[in-house]
Amino acid sequence: MSAPSASPPAVDVHDLVVRFGPVLAVDGVHLVAGAGASTALLGRNGAGKSTTMRVLAGVVPPTSGSVRVAGIDVVADPLAVKRAIGYCPDVGGLVPRATPWEHLQLAARLRRLRDWEPRARELLERFELGAEAHRVTAGFSHGMSRRLSVLLAAFHDPEVLLLDEPFDGVDPVGVEATMDVVADARARGAAVLLSTHLRELAVQACAEAVVLRGGSQVARMDAAAMSGEEGARVYRGLLDT
Repeated sequence: MSAPSASPPAVDVHDLVVRFGPVLAVDGVHLVAGAGASTALLGRNGAGKSTTMRVLAGVVPPTSGSVRVAGIDVVADPLAVKRAIGYCPDVGGLVPRATPWEHLQLAARLRRLRDWEPRARELLERFELGAEAHRVTAGFSHGMSRRLSVLLAAFHDPEVLLLDEPFDGVDPVGVEATMDVVADARARGAAVLLSTHLRELAVQACAEAVVLRGGSQVARMDAAAMSGEEGARVYRGLLDT
């Protein structure tokens, strides 16, 4: 009797290329992440991190290459990809005249979640947004908006969690809550991809790091190799080579 075949990776990207007219935004990125894996996309602004995340989220189509998320081809069925993931975009994503609770109500309705209110309240308290649950997001600071975006991405316990710059402008409470969300997702077997330019936070959140420079992938390594002063030296060398 043959052994059962291994489950396909939660994220499987080969030779990803993305062009916007004459601009080559991503050039030959490779990513493979299994269940329970956490991978950081590191690099300076303009490195191609957010474009890669948008492709994984089914928002931007790849120009070429193979991209499968939760076993789904993002070109063939981007809507199915959107159903399988939780996505915190780098900017936007919130309705200015809606409250956090209304955002959660809409997410629950679209995903046909049952008995979602306790989960929603728990997350609002974890991100210290409970007191702001019925305040429109137009008045939120950048950090508060980031916290809500991470909360909404994690709300439905997705199979793949995509967090694009979740630490940008976020205070220590938001950082800790985001770290908890990443740990919870990994514990239940979800794959997490997190983009950031903040090396030390990437090391804390993720087990593996992929470094991008100018749209190209220049390294893939254990995130621990980028910790401390020696890790900072290695990272600077990869960015400046």
